[in-house]
Amino acid sequence: MMGPSHALSGAAAWLAGSWALAQFAGVSQTPLEVAVGTAVCAGGALLPDLDMSGKVTRNQGGATVARTFGVASLFVAEVVEKFSLGVYTATKLSRDPRRENGHRTFTHTLPFCALIGWGTTALATEYGKWAVVGIVFFMAGLALRGLFDEWAERAGWVIVTLASAFIAWFTAANLPGDRGYPLLGLAVAVGCVVHLFGDMITKNGVPILWPIPLNRRMWRMIGIPNSMAVKVGGKVEVVVLRTAFTVISLLSIAGLFIPSVLERLNEEFWASR
Repeated sequence: MMGPSHALSGAAAWLAGSWALAQFAGVSQTPLEVAVGTAVCAGGALLPDLDMSGKVTRNQGGATVARTFGVASLFVAEVVEKFSLGVYTATKLSRDPRRENGHRTFTHTLPFCALIGWGTTALATEYGKWAVVGIVFFMAGLALRGLFDEWAERAGWVIVTLASAFIAWFTAANLPGDRGYPLLGLAVAVGCVVHLFGDMITKNGVPILWPIPLNRRMWRMIGIPNSMAVKVGGKVEVVVLRTAFTVISLLSIAGLFIPSVLERLNEEFWASR
């Protein structure tokens, strides 16, 4: 799928999950915590495509996520793409085809999702609030680039970076600093997994079963039949799926906050009588 669809799917997944946790497990979050988690999950849903690099010196090409912070993120994408290709080459078996790039390899696997989620949690736990601010800055930039793709394209990477810095500053000013923030790592991991599911319904699929060898192949692409696959950038993705993700997000927001707002209004009404 395209970047905006991935980001929307991540946001919808986190909001729906937050509603389910509040409804059935009694796990409550403040509006700011929900907003931060949603932004991080939306950004995480773009993260696997860091293995699709462009032209670093020209600040061109690459996946949506690679263009977020201009030349800096394009350089990171170049490194990730080469690293992913190296992992593919080092672990491929006799029936795995030879590849010239690392797109849809290591960063499109469940071990990567688990590793990046664990790393995020460990970083936030070890270094506290300021690590959280750095994580939010990076992930918010990805989320802005994905959720508001046309605006971000017009505004340019400098404005996106400044907006991400403001979000990070606001987070630092308002989030308590005495927590380990384990939900941040979960949000990143969930976003990455949602990305894999999104790519599985498009042509070619992803190596979601890696590193399990199957019939002398380590990197078997798993997905739905190409005849049923969603066309990238087609009407099903742009109209149907994005509309569904938006509706899920709005309903989840309503379910999370409208009951508490109504309860507060009811208490104020009776207190004033």
